[in-house]
Amino acid sequence: MASCIRLGRGALTLITYNKLLSQSKLVTQSKHVWTSSFRCVFQSPSVCGVTPLNVQMPALSPTMEEGNIVKWLKKEGDEVAVGDALCEIETDKAVVVLESSDDGVLAKILAQDGSQGVRLGTSIALMVAEGEDWKQVEVPPLDPVRPASPPPTAEVPAPPVASRRPTGASALMPLRLSPAARHILDTHGLDPHLVKATGPRGLITKEDVLKLLNERDKVPSAPSAPVTAAPTQSPPAVPTTGRPSYPPVSVPGKPGAPGTFTEIPASNVRRVIAQRLTQSKSTIPHSYASVECDVSAVMKLRKELAEENIKVSVNDFIIKAVAATLREMPEVNVTWSADGPQALDSIHISIAVATQRGLITPIIKDAANKGLQEIAATVKALAQKARDGKLLPEEYQGGSFSISNLGMFGISGFSAVINPPQACILAVGGTRAELRLTPQNQDSLTPVLCTQQLMTTTLSSDARLVDDDLASRFLEKFRANLERPQRASLS
Repeated sequence: MASCIRLGRGALTLITYNKLLSQSKLVTQSKHVWTSSFRCVFQSPSVCGVTPLNVQMPALSPTMEEGNIVKWLKKEGDEVAVGDALCEIETDKAVVVLESSDDGVLAKILAQDGSQGVRLGTSIALMVAEGEDWKQVEVPPLDPVRPASPPPTAEVPAPPVASRRPTGASALMPLRLSPAARHILDTHGLDPHLVKATGPRGLITKEDVLKLLNERDKVPSAPSAPVTAAPTQSPPAVPTTGRPSYPPVSVPGKPGAPGTFTEIPASNVRRVIAQRLTQSKSTIPHSYASVECDVSAVMKLRKELAEENIKVSVNDFIIKAVAATLREMPEVNVTWSADGPQALDSIHISIAVATQRGLITPIIKDAANKGLQEIAATVKALAQKARDGKLLPEEYQGGSFSISNLGMFGISGFSAVINPPQACILAVGGTRAELRLTPQNQDSLTPVLCTQQLMTTTLSSDARLVDDDLASRFLEKFRANLERPQRASLS
């Protein structure tokens, strides 16, 4: 490589090369080496420095700001065609497979397996065109990528930390602190300028602050000189930020002391869930209304379908009843945007599914035009893909109405948080048997005692779009559709 660079200087180098061959009478082996280097520069310059194609972290969901590399499905040197799976990326919603958009060879992996917090647009790999030497790829300077957290290792004693605060331009530069680092600094009343930042673009991380704490604890305290005057008790140090004091965090590798806690790293999915729930409760005026539905007819029809080897759940009946009600009341099938209300032409029902990574809402598209058996099959397939983290972006984006069912966990009733920009979410509790007086038939006025299978449903609605009157009429029609399944065309 160095010989290629020295030879690449035009005709003068060529003259010098010929002169060396004629005057010095180089041996055949040396002549072969110089001739190969000459050919590298003038005949195939791409061998010495191949211009790569950047593979960048894409935006795989509308709310995605960064992603984690779960694992690479290709290794360096593998040939890649358009549509081939390159790697698995954990987004704020699920684990998505990144497919290649170009043909070529995977030359260099820049973000290894387990890399976390890779910002959008960051290069994660380099590719070269077919026929080029992938080993000679030019790696441009890149921002550091945060790798997966390594297991705790034995602590190594560090030199004492200077207590002097830096002065000059370094002290005036704005500091970038992670939330965990800021919390620890405020708790212990430490000066953030004493911390050596190791995060990307000068970010002070939690590990940097914990390292400062360990170094401070290892500094032996100097013996105090005897004094004659009575000592005065100084008040305890108070953080300068004005934030309340909290128990100190536990140090990795050390047993937790009373009053300490261990910080649990949050996945991208749980961070986005926290942001969206906070946004929903702080910006959307929630209104709640509940109704009890008798699902005896649903239970009977479900049993008849099971005898015909058609397996459907109560939740499938609820999805169809909601979709049928939205078709009858399109004024509820709306969303809120920056420009105000927007009426939707399609009825896409979002179903809340609990996974190890957090809650996600796959979508039953065009649910009003689907039969009960088709809805059941779609729900089963999407729920399994959600638990495996294999949902595609189009399978969990764009819903118009959400349903959250906790009845299978023994919950009798609850209120759910609206999933913006949707206007409503229906919270479904479990069924229970109750004895009630009901009319024997429509013409009879004498009530009879019978057992009903009751289910409590609570509608959380955006009061800007669905007022109390509209919510009440929606629940009334939904109950009628659910208690008489044939009315909603569930067959």
